[in-house]
Amino acid sequence: MRQVVLDLEESLIRQVANAGMGRSDVLKFWFGESDEVTPAFIREAAARSLNEGETFYAHNLGLPELREAIAAYCSALRCEGAAPVGADRIAVTSGGVNALMLAVQAVVDAGDEVVVVTPVWPNLTAQPAIMGAQVRCVSLRPVDGQWRLDMDELLSAVTSRTKLLIVNSPNNPTGWTLSCAEQEVLLAHCRKTGTWILADEVYERLYYEKSPNGCAPSFLDIALLDDRLMVAHSFSKSFLMTGWRLGWLVLPKAATTHLGKLIEFNTSCAPVFIQRAGVVALQRTEEVTPQVVAHLKRCRDTLVPLLQALPGVEVSPAPGGMYAFFRLAGQGDSFEIAKRLVLEAGLGLAPGNAFSSDPSPAMQGWLRWCFASQDPARLGEGVSRLRGWLATA
Repeated sequence: MRQVVLDLEESLIRQVANAGMGRSDVLKFWFGESDEVTPAFIREAAARSLNEGETFYAHNLGLPELREAIAAYCSALRCEGAAPVGADRIAVTSGGVNALMLAVQAVVDAGDEVVVVTPVWPNLTAQPAIMGAQVRCVSLRPVDGQWRLDMDELLSAVTSRTKLLIVNSPNNPTGWTLSCAEQEVLLAHCRKTGTWILADEVYERLYYEKSPNGCAPSFLDIALLDDRLMVAHSFSKSFLMTGWRLGWLVLPKAATTHLGKLIEFNTSCAPVFIQRAGVVALQRTEEVTPQVVAHLKRCRDTLVPLLQALPGVEVSPAPGGMYAFFRLAGQGDSFEIAKRLVLEAGLGLAPGNAFSSDPSPAMQGWLRWCFASQDPARLGEGVSRLRGWLATA
């Protein structure tokens, strides 16, 4: 087996979750998913497809009707003057993580330099490492209670040697979100250096600030058709479909066919019955996503003030995403804190150092709390358990 695979670290989030698996008394906020089931009409579309015998292979790039629906959905979210998103720019994938891995496979060779903005979901640093890339991290920093990007530092890191820049916005775990002005600066710089941009925008709709199109700023609002840009999306968060494993990539038209070849050698295609569910989800978006976003905002606005009231807790409401990323002052290693919270308080959170491959102690003491709870009262109970644990820790 390749050494880089042997050297991969097991997910710290999974290790914490494993410590609490099988315990009914643990409040689980460690994974990035709601505890609310997928809407019935989406499930029924998949069941209907199965009952009609749609159990065969599909086109590598996805069902034409799903690609058309995705293109229409993406186009409807774009700002005035944005380049069109046609179906010929869409590749359907088996989940957002599959979209991200395919994008990395498409452009990264062994030895290439890849720059990633961190802290970030660990897959985004692991995927280029698996391809043998040299991964450099540029870290966000908390400033006056909000996470900020040092643009000069990032621009200095991205040079003509940089094959790929990976940016997740809205960000997991911090909720930090690139502004349109920052995206314009990055895109202009990467045009000069010849660097591809992989934008993980799966939390695009989970955005709580006022915006003209009801979502976070997207590179697709400003990019030209031939820009070296790939944008990854997923049905998981906005449609309550985490377990379905359905996502997509938006990419330059000239690259779409080649991406289809990679899909053939990875998964062949997404299952047809799951794609049928995706079509219906997009057709009835307004029955799902606005309610999801409104509920998540209520959850955020329930949890954050409760955390802020605890002594030694540093946290601010995130503009996007589904997480409260907070710091416990003077508590040491985040992974050890998370394990103790499971074992001693029955509280399942994700350790902050899972989101940075940087060996510095920047993420120590930080924890991620997924606030996507169908019953907001669970959030209050979780804070009560944290308060009790802090009193005795």
